[in-house]
Amino acid sequence: MTVALLDTLPYARFLGLKTQVNGDEVTVTMPFDDKLIGNPLLPALHGGSTAALLEMAAMAQVSLTYPGLRLPRPINVTVAYLRSGKPVDVFARARINRAGRRVAYVIAEAWQENHAQPIASLTAHFLLDEAASDDASRLPPK
Repeated sequence: MTVALLDTLPYARFLGLKTQVNGDEVTVTMPFDDKLIGNPLLPALHGGSTAALLEMAAMAQVSLTYPGLRLPRPINVTVAYLRSGKPVDVFARARINRAGRRVAYVIAEAWQENHAQPIASLTAHFLLDEAASDDASRLPPK
């Protein structure tokens, strides 16, 4: 099932991000475009577009898990670049490793042809804005 989880974000639209939801798992695809090339000599994807893909995949997973919340705000984000991104589509998935009342710890990976060979990974903490929630019962118990 395709869902427009990221359609409200201008940068996600600029990158052409697409979300695919399967049960409680979100996969975000960044279709290749020449504007995403950071090093034309290799050619390799720009690290900023890869990092944005990972962060938005993490935000989409948090938004799917806690649908009554405002868009999750990052507290801190760390990206590890594992190999050069080729000029092909990139996929990313995130999982919530741990969530408390106000903060979720999320891990994400981006890959291209082979899911077992990620090109980058992300670890991040996101603020769960309970005050904006229409359904605070979806948050972990206090």
